[in-house]
Amino acid sequence: MSHVRFRDPTGLVRMGDWSGEEDEEITTSTKVYDPAAVEILPPSEPTKVICQAGGYIDHREESGLGDVPDRPELFLKTPNCVIGHNDTIELPPDRDTIEFEAEFAIVIGEQCRGVATDEAMEYIAGFTCVNDISNRDDQSDERNWVRGKAFDGSLPAGPVVATPDEVPENARLTLRHNGTLKQETTTEHMIFSAEELVSETSELITLEPGDLIATGTPYGPDGLSAGDVVEVEFEGVGTLRNEVTER
Repeated sequence: MSHVRFRDPTGLVRMGDWSGEEDEEITTSTKVYDPAAVEILPPSEPTKVICQAGGYIDHREESGLGDVPDRPELFLKTPNCVIGHNDTIELPPDRDTIEFEAEFAIVIGEQCRGVATDEAMEYIAGFTCVNDISNRDDQSDERNWVRGKAFDGSLPAGPVVATPDEVPENARLTLRHNGTLKQETTTEHMIFSAEELVSETSELITLEPGDLIATGTPYGPDGLSAGDVVEVEFEGVGTLRNEVTER
């Protein structure tokens, strides 16, 4: 099942069931909504977003990140980064290189810490699409990537949270930039599994319901410009679509 957060025409925030397809209705326990008539919100309200750097070997090679690590390499994004499906990505001013990164994210369902790998799925509410928008100008000059990764609106997410049973084994992840396929992989190429990422991140950090773990991007991040349209699709979840503008 796929769940969506949305704001109805009266301004109320609601939860419903939706496949993520624009031609299918959103259903709640009391009413049916046209997706075009509501505002699709980010799929959760995370207290934090934990991101994996270099989660795929091909991206590690193109980025010069070195050999495969013994454990996931992590960095943080903050709640101000999260925007939703059809929201506009605003490019930071006076920066030359802002790039897309197609990813899928784990959505935490229950508070947890110190989770064993073989128990991790018990704490996963589902999966969603994310786009780790990256400011390479500042990222290249920073040790902790705060300006490079955690600027406002730098993590589009959505459109839905698909429960684990909706996402097939070796699910396909793609990104289209102005309609052209730029990134493509499957989960079989991940260095660390979703279960391993939950276990590793929860070793020292308490994960809260709604927190996101962005799992990393494959080969092919590239630059964004005002007027672009970028679409991240993850099999079982649907397509996250955002337009790009200058701030």
